[in-house]
Amino acid sequence: MQKSEPLIIQPRVHLIAAGTNYGRFAIEPLERGHGIPLGNALRRVLFSSIPGAAITRIKLGGVIHEFSTIPGVIEDGTQLVLNVKGIRLRSYSERAVTMQLVKRGPGPVFASDIDAPSTVEIVNPQHYLCTIDDESMLEMQLTAERGRGTSLADNNSGLSIGEIAIDALFNPVPQVNFLVEQVGESFDTVYDRLILEIWTDGTIKPGDALGHAAQVLTQHFGRIAIFDQPEPSAEVVAPVGRAIPADVYNRTIDELGLSTRTYNSLRRADITTIGRLLELDDRALQGIRNLGPKGVEEIRLRLAAFGYLETGDQFALEGSEHEGHEFLSDHTEPSTTS
Repeated sequence: MQKSEPLIIQPRVHLIAAGTNYGRFAIEPLERGHGIPLGNALRRVLFSSIPGAAITRIKLGGVIHEFSTIPGVIEDGTQLVLNVKGIRLRSYSERAVTMQLVKRGPGPVFASDIDAPSTVEIVNPQHYLCTIDDESMLEMQLTAERGRGTSLADNNSGLSIGEIAIDALFNPVPQVNFLVEQVGESFDTVYDRLILEIWTDGTIKPGDALGHAAQVLTQHFGRIAIFDQPEPSAEVVAPVGRAIPADVYNRTIDELGLSTRTYNSLRRADITTIGRLLELDDRALQGIRNLGPKGVEEIRLRLAAFGYLETGDQFALEGSEHEGHEFLSDHTEPSTTS
């Protein structure tokens, strides 16, 4: 394959304006004619491929289907379902997460009344759900899942008796606009400037959404660029020179018991498995946003405690909080001593 020439023009991204859920970016300079296809591609990916979380089903005490009335609640089942769809949240678990809401009236019920685990963060806690008009108790079970795009309630199978499926909108980017301007002093030096406006629902920053969309396009275009080259052998390379078994590679980082700050930083970087974590050295880990040296140290200590790092691969362990652990090499839980 003929080697491609490097870009003469090096475009840069500038933040023009920013709000709570809004970002306006300028990408320039671009070759003439490149602004519109680039803007279209980014807009399409922002609408379809940014992962998010949503509530996919609920279960109400004493209610069989969404068209029923709810004892002691002003809203009927249909209106409550519509209000539940407005809950915006972040989920750091690959599996479905169950949350509980138990509230005794009278009075309004908000999203903040939901008892969510540490792996789920409700972004709009003041979102209104319903009103209890007497001393009745409202009991509701909500199931949150991660996904992309939209999932219709009709496609939600495997429901238990009493569960109500909900249309889930996972995409955290509801609106994207772009504009292409011509910049330059003469005809020979005219370039495209792409102005991109991104609105989010608050579960992701506009800049992070733009970066994720660019990574998706890069992965696709990268494969197209080498389509006529032989496929590379699929090998997992461990940083310490040993192979990572498939069953270990695919284990989630949930089992490490990391602090919330460290766990969330890894999730935002799309690092969800033990294997992916073992592939990164300390320098790569320190490059993750909001992680820092203390987070890297915590990760290495937890990997060692669970036997994912050999004794020679870990740094010196100090402090009483690590006492009582046997550092294993067979990928089993650490034992504790009294």
